[in-house]
Amino acid sequence: MRLLATLLLLLLLRSAEPRRGRRLEKGPGGGRARGRVKAGITRRQTQECKEYIEAGEKYLDCQDRQLSNVMQDWPKDIQHLLLARNKFRVLRDNMFAQFTQLKSLDLQQNEIVMVEDGAFSGLTKLTTLLLQHNQLKTATEEILLPMKRLTYLRLYDNPWNCHCTLDSLVRTLQVPSNRNLGNYAKCAEPDSWRGLKLKKLNVDSLCVDNSRWEGEKEARPRPPPKKERSEAVSMCHTYLVPNPLLDCRNKDLTHIPSDLPSDIVKMDLSNNNIKHLRPKQFVLSKDLKLLNLSSNNLNYIETAAFAGLLYLRELDLSNNSLQYFQYGVLEDLYFLRKLSLENNPWVCDYNIHYLVYWLKHHPGVFFTGLICSEPEEFRGWRVEEYVKTYNGECPKDKQTEGTDTDTGQGAQGGSENEAQEVVTEDGGQGEVLPRPLKEKKPDTFEIFRLS
Repeated sequence: MRLLATLLLLLLLRSAEPRRGRRLEKGPGGGRARGRVKAGITRRQTQECKEYIEAGEKYLDCQDRQLSNVMQDWPKDIQHLLLARNKFRVLRDNMFAQFTQLKSLDLQQNEIVMVEDGAFSGLTKLTTLLLQHNQLKTATEEILLPMKRLTYLRLYDNPWNCHCTLDSLVRTLQVPSNRNLGNYAKCAEPDSWRGLKLKKLNVDSLCVDNSRWEGEKEARPRPPPKKERSEAVSMCHTYLVPNPLLDCRNKDLTHIPSDLPSDIVKMDLSNNNIKHLRPKQFVLSKDLKLLNLSSNNLNYIETAAFAGLLYLRELDLSNNSLQYFQYGVLEDLYFLRKLSLENNPWVCDYNIHYLVYWLKHHPGVFFTGLICSEPEEFRGWRVEEYVKTYNGECPKDKQTEGTDTDTGQGAQGGSENEAQEVVTEDGGQGEVLPRPLKEKKPDTFEIFRLS
């Protein structure tokens, strides 16, 4: 009996060995299993990237993913690749060659210290390349040669070493037809050229012998103190896809950044602490179409603050501390179509008339949020309704008797037209609204004292 049991046990063990062998064949030494884990990680990284279509073009958004390399299983037919705020350090030859349909490549705010000459090989359709906010010190024109259609190149906020190795790149940037390549990029070294724009350098001086530099160092005047980088460059993020955008949200700004980029179409300055707008602070951004100044505790806008914004279409001033507009504040906004004004403590007195007057004469502007907060008797009213009743008859207990003298004030402000508007719209409002003007007698004048 024991012999039979032993034989059965041996048969069971022998039958189990091939199964274990088959498992090992699938992954000798566990290699296949490890391969599956790596593949799973790659898939998860790909899934974290957001793929979407906008205006008929395909985007792959891989921003803020801690990536240091391009994944081979990313879609090859994408037209816009967003890789901002990752961990890229070196861009190797043919790194993006599989993305032959790319039109824009965003690599800003990484840690890039080197770009090999063939890094952008194959990108013949690329028009926009963003390399700002990195650690680049040198590069050659070779990196640009594969991109025959390149129109926008951003290189600023890199510590460029303006010596001989940069010669070919600077010469390319200074070609007149390349007017949008490398704007705002500046030298960090040598000290005598610190702060100078690459597009303004004397190229013939780049390759001066180092010993000559040292010999002339004492003879040269001391360089001016280092100019602080503009807030628009150092604190805000710039995006060119799908539309040029300057993103300055939540930066604790107390004033409009200086040296604003000139080619920005959208500007978001919301959720800061900008309380005062001064004249001509946006004059450099002539192409601006959308300006968001919401949630800033903004309480005063000077006349001509929006000077130069001829093409502005949308202006968001919601969630601020505005009580009225100075006369003339909106006069430069010829093509404005949307004005957001909600959640401001609008004071309904004579100062508010300019804003209503301007809106009345620009019927194409869609506006929201113009509600009286003060004084208490008008709280909750629509501001335009308050203005219509501004010339209404005073309450009887506040009327002044014996005002027969003609002072000539009855024709001011278009009061006759405003009174007629009240007559047509006053019905159904109850006793809360001031009563309209009494019907005037022919060839007489009436004078009303306003409380």
